[in-house]
Amino acid sequence: MLKWLWLSALVLVLDQASKWFMSSWLSLYETVAVVPFFNLTMAHNTGAAFSFLAQAGGWQRWFFAVIAFVVSAVLFVWLKRLNSSARLEAISISLILGGAVGNLIDRVLLGYVVDFLDFYNYYGSYHFPAFNIADSAICVGAALLIIDSFRHKQEDA
Repeated sequence: MLKWLWLSALVLVLDQASKWFMSSWLSLYETVAVVPFFNLTMAHNTGAAFSFLAQAGGWQRWFFAVIAFVVSAVLFVWLKRLNSSARLEAISISLILGGAVGNLIDRVLLGYVVDFLDFYNYYGSYHFPAFNIADSAICVGAALLIIDSFRHKQEDA
């Protein structure tokens, strides 16, 4: 099932290109309104999801980098061992792998992950934490993996 690595590569290229473009266009914390519920906002996340441990003092950079590397290696082996009929599972894993590697590159090279997609409640003040294409691919891949697991349970019943 390594034929699905093109999807991981596509996610990686789109993620890194978008982060490069946004970093060259916007300054840190600069915001550009796009529509009434969405901004482009430059942010640097030194933590994990939702800035978990962002203020931990620097050790988290390498901690999360090692975790991302190990997870990426496990995903690669998982993808390699998949049965050719497990198409949705392969797509899911490929999306997660591409996103994990995209954020790993940022963490190792920059010390933080570049985030810039900022969705918010137009009538309130709640802003969902900023994220990027890699994060989106990870979430979509995880959701598809969950859907695929339910699908298989129904087929087995």
